[in-house]
Amino acid sequence: MAASGSSSNRTMESRTGRTKQRYNSKGERLVAGVVPLSEDKNYVMLIQSKRRPGWILPKGGWEIDEECMAAAEREAWEEAGILVQIDYDLGDIKESRPPKKNAKDSKRSLYRFYECTVTREEVDWPERDKRDRNWFTYAEAKEAMKDRPELQEALGRSTMKR
Repeated sequence: MAASGSSSNRTMESRTGRTKQRYNSKGERLVAGVVPLSEDKNYVMLIQSKRRPGWILPKGGWEIDEECMAAAEREAWEEAGILVQIDYDLGDIKESRPPKKNAKDSKRSLYRFYECTVTREEVDWPERDKRDRNWFTYAEAKEAMKDRPELQEALGRSTMKR
């Protein structure tokens, strides 16, 4: 298991923009994310934007100056305010949602998810004013992400208790 959650690499400012974004040879945007579980594996933490409803797993762009696992840990911190211990690589998952209509960036994404254990929840984090977070059972999370099959797939690959 990889060591993670070092306070020396945490910042209270989220990375923004896509200038450092990684793309593969097919033009797919590479995205790193986590399936953050409680220690007993009975609950998963989901997040949602305060601007648009919809619970999702913490995830975001894998940038050129970091390893994929580090990007996943960074996204967990920035979006959910959690420190995590990476437990398993859940592999790649292709985006299966229909492309957004009239989107200027209509490239597909390729997700790499990691199962992790939440080791700490902070009260203050970079995107606290932009996002809500909450714990869900497997059934609740699967239902909450019913419009996001790629996120349901990541959840399904985890060892979370059903």
